[in-house]
Amino acid sequence: MSPLIVLVGPMGVGKSTVGQLLAERLGTGYRDTDDDIVAAQGRTIAEIFVEEGEPVFRAIEKQAVREALVGHDGVLALGGGAILDPDTRALLTGHRVVYLSMDVEEAVKRTGLNAARPLLAINPRKQWRELMEARRHLYEEVATAVVATDGRTPEEVTRAALDALELKEA
Repeated sequence: MSPLIVLVGPMGVGKSTVGQLLAERLGTGYRDTDDDIVAAQGRTIAEIFVEEGEPVFRAIEKQAVREALVGHDGVLALGGGAILDPDTRALLTGHRVVYLSMDVEEAVKRTGLNAARPLLAINPRKQWRELMEARRHLYEEVATAVVATDGRTPEEVTRAALDALELKEA
């Protein structure tokens, strides 16, 4: 068992929304590793960051991704930073991975770059740019297909992802 599609990309890009639409169109289930972490830990990701620090969160995230990759056969969305781990990137080899991309102006519109995003608490626009500079090549490295989300509705992004992967709706 392995996911039909894995979605990666920055926070606020629409992985959850598009993931649910893809699952619906393909007649399969949807799973989000961030939701798995919150359920298993009984606290928000922001709380884990504050209470334990990013390294502890990344270790929890790595395990959640590993479990989801072997335990889910539908559409799987990964947290924005999951691709930072080289073992996780290696595990994505051979999977259909869609990188949902967006530029900083779109990110500002979508997330408001708010404080609920722990990595963006101070000077969100600058921090988002720096995060993307550090991560873009990693998203591209694991991607089977790249789908730009800027100026597109979730339905348009879903259609573009299906087309890019040459998948037929159920």
